[in-house]
Amino acid sequence: MGSNGSRDVLHKSPYPLPFHHLIESFRALPGIGIKTATRLAFHLLKAPETDVTQLSRLLSELRESLVLCPQCQNIMDRDTGRDWCTICSDPARDPGTVMVVEDVQTLYSIERTGEFRGRYHVLLGRLSPLEGIGPEALRVRELLERTGSGEIHEMILATSPTVEGESTALYLARLFKPLGVKVSRIAFGIPVGLELEFVDDITLIRSVEARRPM
Repeated sequence: MGSNGSRDVLHKSPYPLPFHHLIESFRALPGIGIKTATRLAFHLLKAPETDVTQLSRLLSELRESLVLCPQCQNIMDRDTGRDWCTICSDPARDPGTVMVVEDVQTLYSIERTGEFRGRYHVLLGRLSPLEGIGPEALRVRELLERTGSGEIHEMILATSPTVEGESTALYLARLFKPLGVKVSRIAFGIPVGLELEFVDDITLIRSVEARRPM
């Protein structure tokens, strides 16, 4: 038996090794189990070659095409010619009301409701001392710079209702309230421990509308 045959035996899968690796790659994605990963792999196997080639090209170009907005840390297309992302560049949005979120996924979950017309600031994480994540690992300095410029008069803290999310919100409230910024926390009709990106639109709308001072 050749080396390829030996590898097929060693990986203990009913599928050829390249197909097995594809399934395992899909399984590494959030929320993807073995059945869904296998179904996706078979879909690509049966898809037209042009579709698969285009998908491969888009995936390889993704990291090169996207950059972080220097204003809010949202993702943006590198080649648009804009200095900021589409949200920060929109003159119809209130630059003085800024919603602080942990990640870009949460930003777009809130955007999907169509109710919030201010701007955002993405922390790119949350405080977690057990994991060694302190304020210096988050985009707090950039938020301080925006506040120092006089741009922000209200800050809405929309971190998740987890222990780490609540700790992050408390830290930011203590940091920014002495600077004269109105700081509020979105209300949660949500079970504690649930990530915001999984919350339905109606609950998100009510949470934003019922935000409370801190």
